[in-house]
This record gives sequence, structure tokens and C-alpha cells, in this order.
Amino acid sequence: MERNNLFPVFLKLEMLDTLIVGGGHVGLEKLSAVLKNSPNARVTLVARSIQEPIKELARKHSLVKLEERNFKLWDLWDKDLVILATDNRQLHETIRKFAKTRRLLINVADTPDLCDFYLGSVVTKGNLKIGISTNGKSPTISKRIREYLDEALPENTNDLLDNMQRIREQIKGDFTHKVNVLNEITTSWLENATSSQKT
Repeated sequence: MERNNLFPVFLKLEMLDTLIVGGGHVGLEKLSAVLKNSPNARVTLVARSIQEPIKELARKHSLVKLEERNFKLWDLWDKDLVILATDNRQLHETIRKFAKTRRLLINVADTPDLCDFYLGSVVTKGNLKIGISTNGKSPTISKRIREYLDEALPENTNDLLDNMQRIREQIKGDFTHKVNVLNEITTSWLENATSSQKT
């Protein structure tokens, strides 16, 4: 049976330097996704023409730098991640070739075969973050699952996380005892959350 072999990671983008190439609708979508998840991300966006909504978004985030010009090879210098968001596959392939010589990880919008990683749908409830991937097959399914989970998870999920941290710090005993206590508490919470969804 076919399966998803992607390795999920959560990146601290405020500690990395991200390059986005593309200043149109897709560039806006990618920049918005980055900043929604990591408001303090350090991003350089390069494009021959940059739409006004991107400029508006950049004005709200001091760590976003816009370069309204053609892509240059040196744009790859000192970068950790590259997101390509133009409608020019040939340009994407050229940038990817040079980026690979610098061992950079690349996402290419709507081109799974050129991607090292995907930008999946994300559910966030305070400190809880769930990433959803369909292995690049159906962003629409990812979106629907995100909507379902966003509605299903209670708004006070972050309160639960804070309480669980305090409880974990106070539990005495060996590792097995701590795991058993935490399992019992979380099972009770899950049953209550599930039953409240049904009513």
C-alpha cells in the first residue's frame, strides 16, 4: 500500500533566513503562510514586480525585506530555505539547480517533483500545532481536514496544555507512574471533548 514517507518537522523560522521568489498572488499566499505561523520570520522576497498586498503585509513585519527586481544568484547566499512562487517553471528549475549546490531546501509552488518539502495545512490552538500533509496529492483535502480539526478542537486547548505542564512538573514517582497519570488525565479530557462535540 502506498504511504506518506515525508518526515514532519516544525522549523523555528525566526532563527533561519528564508528567500521567497515571486511577487504575485502565489508569493502573497506563501509569505502569508510563513508569517501566520512565524510572525518573526526573517524573509527576503524578490520579484521583478511586487503586488501591493505583499507590500502592505511587509510593512507590518519589520523582518520582511522586499527586493523589487529580477532574481540574482547572490540572493541564495546566507539563506536556509527557498520558496519559489512564480509561474515560470524554467526559472524555478534554474534556481533549484543553483540552490542545490548550496545544499538549500526548496519548496516550489504547485510543482511537487521539484520540492524538498511541502507547506501543508496547519491547525493552531495556542501552543498546539498540527501539520497536515497529503504528500502533495490534494491541498484541498488538507484544507478540509484543517477546517474540521480547527472546529473540533476546543478553544481552551491551550489552557489544557498549560495545566498539563504544571501537573507533569508536580507528579512524583518513576517514569512509568508519570506516564500512567498523564494518560489517565488526557483520556478523560479527550472523552469530554468528544462528547461535547456530539451534543
